[in-house]
Amino acid sequence: MRHLKSGRKFNRNNSHRKSMLYNLAASIFHHKQIKTTFAKAKDVRKVVDRLITWSKNNTVHHRRLMFKIIKDRSLIKSIHSDISNKYQNRHGGYMQIIKLGFRRGDNAKMVLVKLINK
Repeated sequence: MRHLKSGRKFNRNNSHRKSMLYNLAASIFHHKQIKTTFAKAKDVRKVVDRLITWSKNNTVHHRRLMFKIIKDRSLIKSIHSDISNKYQNRHGGYMQIIKLGFRRGDNAKMVLVKLINK
């Protein structure tokens, strides 16, 4: 039984799953929107919300926590300067998931994930 087990496995091991979610989060910050499956979008939402919440506190500790997830220093600087100021008065819910339909090959639910413009 899977009591209190959150998250999906995506048929990957733990390190591959973590790196996949971290790379999706970095792509969202870099491109401002990505196209992915519905299940991956729901899981990457937790990572993106955590990163934006950490970026609101401009301390060395929070920068180091962010660097554990996103390995690009210039991207972390842009998150701290641009994105965190935009969401300073917002308490979560920084992403929007827009359903696009089904993928042709395997009929997976495809969505567009983007940061909310505020």
